[in-house]
Amino acid sequence: MKIDWDRRTCARRGHITYLPHEEHLQARLHASTALGTAWRCLRCGDFVLGEPHGSGPATDAPLVPRGKALRDLFILRFLAVERALRGVFVVLAALAVWQFSNKQDAVRQFFDKNLDVVRPIAVHFHYDLDHSPVVDTIRKTFGYKHSTLVVVAALLLAYALVEIVEGVGLWRAKRWAEYLAVVATSAFLPLEIYELTEKVSWIKIATLVINILAVLYIAFGKRLFGLRGGRAAFEEERQSASLLEVETSAGMPAPAHNG
Repeated sequence: MKIDWDRRTCARRGHITYLPHEEHLQARLHASTALGTAWRCLRCGDFVLGEPHGSGPATDAPLVPRGKALRDLFILRFLAVERALRGVFVVLAALAVWQFSNKQDAVRQFFDKNLDVVRPIAVHFHYDLDHSPVVDTIRKTFGYKHSTLVVVAALLLAYALVEIVEGVGLWRAKRWAEYLAVVATSAFLPLEIYELTEKVSWIKIATLVINILAVLYIAFGKRLFGLRGGRAAFEEERQSASLLEVETSAGMPAPAHNG
């Protein structure tokens, strides 16, 4: 079933109407009804009763995302939430590493004490704790130097900051955030591929596929790095999806696009 992004958004956030100063546009963008004057919504195109939300020259009409642009905005905000949540979890991980670096001896004693407590249970289920990969990994962390753990915490915090900034920028549909998302995500793709060569899991495969699709979608869909005409073509597409819709609704022919 095809989703009508325009009407769906208007139903949730309300319509957006505009009174252009040009009389020939006014005549095409409003209608007189028995209940009063109605103005055409710049997003969904429906006529809405009441006074317009804004007025001015047609060139100053708000660039209201609609159609494909609105769908793209929804996808960007989905990615923004994912990036922000990832950033929050990484911050928590950085804090945990920092706390661990200051209390390694106490954590080691706590771990060894509780390991002896659960050992009988592990034996009952035929699980060898002394040769467990999980236990071995945890024990190896006890051998890390305090300075090493501090560096790891700092790197995690820096990564989290990038993710959170990226998430905020994508939510606000900032072009610099789209570049940051493509560059940052691409930088970690080799690491994700390397991890797959070490151990294959469905979660790792799914994460890699999602990140590759996100990079391709943002780079090509948003015409970054000069792709598909670059920024000029992107801005022209935005205009044709919003401001020129006012002219088209008014019965004025839109200018021809090259390519």
